[in-house]
Formats: sequence, structure tokens, C-alpha cells
Amino acid sequence: MEDYRLGEMEQRFAQLIWAHEPIGSGELVKLCEKELGWKKSTTYTVLRRLCEKGLFQNENGAVTSLLSRAAYESAQSAAFVEHAFSGSLPKFLAAFTARRKLSQKEIDELQRLIDESRG
Repeated sequence: MEDYRLGEMEQRFAQLIWAHEPIGSGELVKLCEKELGWKKSTTYTVLRRLCEKGLFQNENGAVTSLLSRAAYESAQSAAFVEHAFSGSLPKFLAAFTARRKLSQKEIDELQRLIDESRG
């Protein structure tokens, strides 16, 4: 499993890219200065780090994602279940539902997902 863990500022930065891609690197620098208060060097340092992690690419001054926001969130969820519940989705659901009752709509949606997984 890939390690896509991001700090708070890296997450905010990634959200900016996902919301504006494709975005020119110069435009990204201006956006980060406005939204995050970053200098040009900070933007390029964090961009390089996230490119090395495989989330984004910067080709010919155009920044685009290699991993969609949905795929990132899915990887984060899987990593959480793996770490906190030894990879057991039933244990996660048992812990979740012990504190919060599922609505009928949520139960129906979970059943639909289960049915689809069975093929």
C-alpha cells in the first residue's frame, strides 16, 4: 500500500491543486501566496515532495494530479482501517455502529455495496 499520508498544509495544498487542475505552476505560486501565505520557494518545495509521493506531476509548467482526490481519500480510508482495525472492515463497522445508529438509508446503501461485491 502506498504511503500518501499528508500533513495539514500538504492536504490544503493538494486540495487547491485538485480544485484548479490543470494549473500552471506560476498560477499555483500566486494561488498559494493568496490562500496559504506561502512564498514561491515553499510552493515549489511542497509540490516537489508531493510529486515524489506520486500524487501530482509538474510537466512543462503544468501541474496535474496522478492520483484523484477520490483515490487519495480511498487510500487514506484503507490505511486507517488497516492501522486501527488490523484491516478488518467488520471490526471497523462494529466500532462505528456501537456509537452511532445507522439510518435505514445507510443500511440499504451498505447492503447494495455488499450485493455488488458478491457479483
